Amino acid sequence: MRNQIFLLMVLLIPMIAFAQTKPVSVVPKPVQITLHPGSFQLRPNTVIVADNAALSEARLLSRRLSPATGFPFEIKTLSPRAVSMIDMRIDPSLERLGSEGYRVEVTPQKISIRAPATAGLFYAGQSLLQLLPPEIFRDAKAPNVDWQIPCGQIEDYPRFKWRGALLDVGRHFMPKEFVKKFIDLLALHKMNSFHWHLTDDQGWRIEIKKYPKLTQIGAWRKETLVGRLENESQKELKFDGTPHGGFYTQDDAREIVEYARVRHVNIVPEIEMPGHAQAAIAGYPELGNTGQQLDVATKWGVIENIFNPKETTILFLQDVLTEILQIFPSKFIHIGGDEAVKTQWKASADAQARIQELKLKNEEELQGYFTRRMAEFLSSKGRRLIGWDEILEGGIAPNTIVMSWRGEKGGIAAAQAGHDVVMAPTGYTYFDYYQSKDKDKEPLAIGGYLPLEVVYHYEPVPKEIAMEFSKHVLGSQGQLWTEYMPSSKQVEYMAFPRLTALAEVTWSSKEERNFPEFLERLNHHLKRLAILDVNYRRLDSVN
Repeated sequence: MRNQIFLLMVLLIPMIAFAQTKPVSVVPKPVQITLHPGSFQLRPNTVIVADNAALSEARLLSRRLSPATGFPFEIKTLSPRAVSMIDMRIDPSLERLGSEGYRVEVTPQKISIRAPATAGLFYAGQSLLQLLPPEIFRDAKAPNVDWQIPCGQIEDYPRFKWRGALLDVGRHFMPKEFVKKFIDLLALHKMNSFHWHLTDDQGWRIEIKKYPKLTQIGAWRKETLVGRLENESQKELKFDGTPHGGFYTQDDAREIVEYARVRHVNIVPEIEMPGHAQAAIAGYPELGNTGQQLDVATKWGVIENIFNPKETTILFLQDVLTEILQIFPSKFIHIGGDEAVKTQWKASADAQARIQELKLKNEEELQGYFTRRMAEFLSSKGRRLIGWDEILEGGIAPNTIVMSWRGEKGGIAAAQAGHDVVMAPTGYTYFDYYQSKDKDKEPLAIGGYLPLEVVYHYEPVPKEIAMEFSKHVLGSQGQLWTEYMPSSKQVEYMAFPRLTALAEVTWSSKEERNFPEFLERLNHHLKRLAILDVNYRRLDSVN
């Protein structure tokens, strides 16, 4: 009998060792992760110990761990004689990891979380959650779950400073509750930038108290184009006949800003100018070039109605930005600048007189003047202007940031000229593109084709950028333009898991990225997204 027991133990030992050392599913992939035999068990008496600087992060972690486990996770500032604790502290000696880096060490008795700053503690918490069973993300007690965390160490820090996503709420308004959920999902993936596209031809979504018609009129359109815009013939366009609209009050926006701040997500607001302005002009026709009363746009595409370049219009928009700055503490303020068709400026006596007055060569330089005025205004308030790569065509101020979307050419030129850039090229980061070549089996989208694997293999630093200028590439972000995303569930379907792949592109080491291995971790990660009620696209869907 003893021999049989001994033989059974010999056979089981390799299986136990494998169970303790099998790869864990942390997304994005940490810089360094080492597993050891054994595990830490969450128990009803597990406490969280935190120094004063770590208290806010400890409370956040406790609130995430408690619902699914049913354990209280009492927070203490002094180390108790506890047999089960999570110890969170700021450690200046880890400064080499940067402000978002962290170190986690797990033993059977204790989890030690250290970081040089609070952001690192937060990201350590996200990794810790991913070391637990997916049920940890439930908001109610999950019975019969063994809350074990494998022993080992993680040392981690991001590759890029700018890691995020754009959400367009101008084309389709998204409720405040979903915006918060989207921020939670960014934070789970260690993404730190939420580019909030708040205004466009089809809707103005942020309350401006000095100019109430921006939302009274500009936030509502009478109907929406149904189907893809194939040509300009109104006879061939079909509309749904249903009014659409909505906006965020300034209190709503401040609430969302604070929600994001706690999760270490910076909100970059975008107020489009001088193009994509029809909703604003609908509220205040004097901002336009024709003097005609316009409706808020009901179709998609590039529209000729843009702000006029008068001094009164520039001051109007600076008034708007003044209120934006009071709501959003972001160092970066986006002013768009893309697809500003100059047809109306060419036909406008006022615009042509402005070109002559300022001794400019053409309409492109007039947009450059417009942009520099905004850059100077923002700089005087301690902020930095960021715009789409078209702003390069008219010349830009020294501290302006360029967001490169028409491929990488604009980003390369800007970086080589010493400007900071965010890479957002259509071919890798536009998540409004189809996820399958068989478009009939996918929901209607704007066009294009961007599968998960292409996103994962994106390299944000083009080889054309000389090494000494590569520091100007701040990072990258995914774009969710919502012409064909009328609901939050459709946004989720288009975003995930492609945004998960981009999170790894912007956080993890370039050398350590491996698509087949990523897919293994992603299969487990999708269980978390399912629990979080994310309408992600299945990996076995048609490609």
